Amino acid sequence: MTLSALFIAHGSPMMALENNEYTRFLERLGQELPTPKGIAVFSAHWDDADQRMTGDQQHQTMHDFYGFPEEMYQLTYPAPGSAELTARISACFEAGNLHAKTVTGRGLDHGAWVVLKKMYPAADIPVIALSVDSKRSPKEQYDIGAMLSELRQEGILIIGSGGLVHNLRMIHESEEPDNWAVEFDEWIAEQLASWNLPSLFNYDKKAPHARHAVPSYGMEHFVPLFYAMGAADNGRKAKRLFQSYQYGSLSLNCWSFE
Repeated sequence: MTLSALFIAHGSPMMALENNEYTRFLERLGQELPTPKGIAVFSAHWDDADQRMTGDQQHQTMHDFYGFPEEMYQLTYPAPGSAELTARISACFEAGNLHAKTVTGRGLDHGAWVVLKKMYPAADIPVIALSVDSKRSPKEQYDIGAMLSELRQEGILIIGSGGLVHNLRMIHESEEPDNWAVEFDEWIAEQLASWNLPSLFNYDKKAPHARHAVPSYGMEHFVPLFYAMGAADNGRKAKRLFQSYQYGSLSLNCWSFE
């Protein structure tokens, strides 16, 4: 069983409580995909210069946000970890000359658990959370993802969780998406259709409205795209599964790579 890698926009933490077109899509996606043996999630909310990954037998739930309804802080996602999968991922990184540090006691941040709670609400699939490094070059991020590509053939679901257009300073109440956000997303879609790595790796110079879509203070939300793409370097086929917007420009999209 070979699984596609996924890039999933995790949107607002409120998505954990929401019932809308996007959350219903994620619920269906979890039901339609072959059940993975394990899940490895590169989360935008774990940005670190060192490659890190979780090593817990049982995950705590991080409520790494503030100002939300009390109900949000009562939600949990007690997914198990897997010493075997942690060791397997570590071996893949070591083979690529990347030393990864195993961390215990951190828990799953909302970039990981909010998405997984919609897709796999039973929380019964082993999960390993992985950090990203927004200061690395896109090629380095892609290459790190590629180190895990063989895991897809072993039934491991690799997810990059972030947001292609994620600029919280530009969101506003609107049911219609801002043109600039749509233009950026469509440019990304065009490059993904042909797996145009030279253009994608230079998106900050080539893509329209790149500074709005990926602000300097929010790059960590964009870079999980490259980690997820790299995990499908041996196939290089992209398919957009979903696209919508909240708050004018907050892009809610899901891409499949195989």
